[in-house]
Amino acid sequence: MNLLLTGRFGDAERDQWRALLTQAMPKHHLVTSGELFDRMRIEVAIVANPAPHSLDGLPRLRLIQSLWAGVDRLFDDPTLPPDVPIARMVDPALTAAMSETALWAVLSLHRGFFVYQRQQRNAVWRQLPQRRADELPVTLLGLGTLGLACARALAQQGYRVTAWTRDGSPRDVPAGVVHVHGDDALWPCLNGTAIVVNLLPLTPATRGLLDARFFGALPRGAALVNLARGAHVVEADLRAALGSGRLGHAVLDVFDSEPLDPKHPFWRHPKVTVLPHVAALTDPRSATAVVASNVRALAEGQPIAHLVDRTRGY
Repeated sequence: MNLLLTGRFGDAERDQWRALLTQAMPKHHLVTSGELFDRMRIEVAIVANPAPHSLDGLPRLRLIQSLWAGVDRLFDDPTLPPDVPIARMVDPALTAAMSETALWAVLSLHRGFFVYQRQQRNAVWRQLPQRRADELPVTLLGLGTLGLACARALAQQGYRVTAWTRDGSPRDVPAGVVHVHGDDALWPCLNGTAIVVNLLPLTPATRGLLDARFFGALPRGAALVNLARGAHVVEADLRAALGSGRLGHAVLDVFDSEPLDPKHPFWRHPKVTVLPHVAALTDPRSATAVVASNVRALAEGQPIAHLVDRTRGY
């Protein structure tokens, strides 16, 4: 089959993907968007946040395989082929990395390590009260592949984890995790939580969910860890919640506009930890096997793994 690799890559990154994908699928012909190719022959598009119109005019396209876990930016392209299946990236290495970041952030907030970091700058020697993990309620928003892994890691560490989802679809909820669902169930979760970890998919229903009402429902001094999408958060409301003390700290890996402007107040905010969208990077070495498996399934007429439900947006 004829495959197209397209997206927003640096030259070295694109070359790495091309080499690994070619090695993993030697029987198929791979081209990149930066070279001349016959658009009439492309059957699979392997994409990483491609520019608008990148997938326009591919009449034989049978599969769009994303290299990223999130596909919301694909749906921003009005020329996205409406009837072509889309598969998102579900890579065990990426999943493990996300659970590591979530656990690091919750542990750092739980043990006051961000406070100690601020104290170090001012040569302050002051010990904080130390709670046990089972005394700290954590609310996890989202229970997809990444959310399940994070819920499992946090519960195994002893945290009291409640996972919230918008719908009640069956899920293999890890031991020690309470699953609640529905809009009405969100607010009781927030009322008693110490840390919120956001791993929701970005959809019209979840965009701007973390707003003034959301932060107002949290106990004073609670913390936020946003590892999903910047557009989940109303930034002005987050700044207000931090300024008033409603929120004690925010760990932010994602932002509505990336890279974050050097003049953005979050860079220097004493209660904000900024990460440059690195909570879980796709590892080309393991992700190529996921891509190759789906291309092989397509060629053999087998089911495609991790297909996106376009009606839900993920």
